[in-house]
Amino acid sequence: MNEETEVRTGMRAGRGRHVSVMRYVTVGAGVLVATLLLAATTSQAQSSHKAKSTSYYVSVGDSYSVGYQPVPAPNGAATSGYTGYVAKKEKLTLENFGCGGATTASILSYTGSCVTDPSSGEYGPPAATDVGPVISGDTQVQNAEAFIAAHKGEIGLITVSIGGNDVTACVSASNPITCVAAAVGEIKTNVTTLADDLSAAAGSSVPLIGLTYPDVVLGAWVYPASDPDQALATESVTAFQTLINPALSAAYTGAGGAFVDVTTATGAYTPLTETTTLKPYGKIPKAVAEVCELTYFCSMGNIHANTKGYDLIGGLVAKEYKTLHS
Repeated sequence: MNEETEVRTGMRAGRGRHVSVMRYVTVGAGVLVATLLLAATTSQAQSSHKAKSTSYYVSVGDSYSVGYQPVPAPNGAATSGYTGYVAKKEKLTLENFGCGGATTASILSYTGSCVTDPSSGEYGPPAATDVGPVISGDTQVQNAEAFIAAHKGEIGLITVSIGGNDVTACVSASNPITCVAAAVGEIKTNVTTLADDLSAAAGSSVPLIGLTYPDVVLGAWVYPASDPDQALATESVTAFQTLINPALSAAYTGAGGAFVDVTTATGAYTPLTETTTLKPYGKIPKAVAEVCELTYFCSMGNIHANTKGYDLIGGLVAKEYKTLHS
């Protein structure tokens, strides 16, 4: 073989090796791409599964937590108040363990039934359409914690409305402020225990939101029409601003939760010198008008929110949830 032949043979052999290498690289790249696509698809599926599984919304508390209203809902439809609003808006499955009449003590210790008729003297009413699974002989918080334990990794939100019934009797006390002041110590202690227990059961990654209430007693400015009590209405603002809400806020935030100040959001602290006109009451403070439009107190002397009021509260909770969940 002469030199020229050897060179040509070598070039052909080189081209063969080159083609083989290129084929290897092409096949290898294809396998790598396929592997990456499979990994990405698996990761997306896992993320999607995780997002879908974290869907339960646990509510505990008193009649505000179950959306109680003293008049039948339109067409007899059941309502869950602000919790139903939040569940629908945030696409969460609501499990409501709330019970009308509950106090910060009973939520931790009462094991009796929660009935639909509050006039019976028992606690009531329970949630109408989304009652969580209840184990007889357990407290409200124990039932909620049992559900949380059975759905680890699936709890998306917990809300609590409690404390209002602890001070309801203070409305008729000779000195309402002294009465409330005597109650807030126990409120703070009990709510701290409650919030700590729920947070421990669910884990620190689950948003825990505690709420306060509209200052419904501002409605005493116009109710009853035959004997309104403007002094009581004025004192109620002080009770919420300096006693009730600071105690609740400290309890929830101390447990790593958030506090939604419904009292502020419903205009309770607007100076009573700022007035407006509202039928059938005439010229009244704006703060009073606000509570008249959001609750049943001015018309019936009833402390509960109406649908407009519950929707407003629901909007506040949903906004806080988005902040915590982002």
